[in-house]
Formats: sequence, structure tokens, C-alpha cells
Amino acid sequence: MRILVDADACPVKEIIVRLAMQRGIPVIMLIDTSHQLHDGYSVVITVDKHADSVDFALMNMLTRDDIVVTQDFGLAAMVLGKGARAVHQNGFVYADDNIEKLLMNRHISAKIRRGGGRTKGPAKRKKEDNDRFEAVLVKLLDAHPVNRL
Repeated sequence: MRILVDADACPVKEIIVRLAMQRGIPVIMLIDTSHQLHDGYSVVITVDKHADSVDFALMNMLTRDDIVVTQDFGLAAMVLGKGARAVHQNGFVYADDNIEKLLMNRHISAKIRRGGGRTKGPAKRKKEDNDRFEAVLVKLLDAHPVNRL
């Protein structure tokens, strides 16, 4: 098992690294060339800055045993399609029973914006979001078969 992170705008990288280090689980952070990242633990893979470059690189290295951290519903859907686990940075686990609704809501919001309308953006991040993410990731890591470093 590894933790793969869509790390460009991920606010929980420190939590991921801390939990992974405690358990000896490898972490791979994927970013594009407009970002820099060095945390002393993770393998950092930098890809070209093109639409979905990080997503494609992540999917090419993904195995069924991996856990992916992403806020991208489309990437989460592909992860689920490969039989792996995906978790959102706000602490909910993507699953077959919620991904279609999330994708539909994303589609409707994009359609409204294309038509000149406005949609509500994400709420300001709170400590509770980090706490919820950490609790969910702990459960996923502790319930998952592990291939330690």
C-alpha cells in the first residue's frame, strides 16, 4: 500500500506524511511544475503543467492497494474504477454510492458558470476539516492491508 496525493492544492499534506511515517507507509506526492514540495519523507513527482497531467501520472502508477487523496471528483471516480480507495481532503471517503451525485453536482455547477451564473465556492477551511480528514485516513490506513517500507 502507498498513499498517492494529488498535492497541487492539498491542505493536508503534513497530516498525510505524519500518519504515513508512523506506519512506515510510502507516500508519493504528485505536483505540476508551478509548485515545489520537499517534506523530507515523500517521493515527489513533478509533471508538466498541462490540464490533468497530475491525474494521468497518478492513474498510471495506481494499484488496487493504494489510497489516493484528492479533491478532484473526476480523478476519484477513476480511482474507484481501478478498485483503489480515494479520500477527500475534508474527510469523506469516495464510494460507488456517492461519486455519481458528486460528479452530477460538479457538472451542473460548471453548466451554470458557463452560462454566466455564479456558484458557491468551497467554505473556508477549519480545524474540524483537518480533524475529520485525519480520523478518516487513520481508519483507512489501519483497516487496509499494509506493505510497509
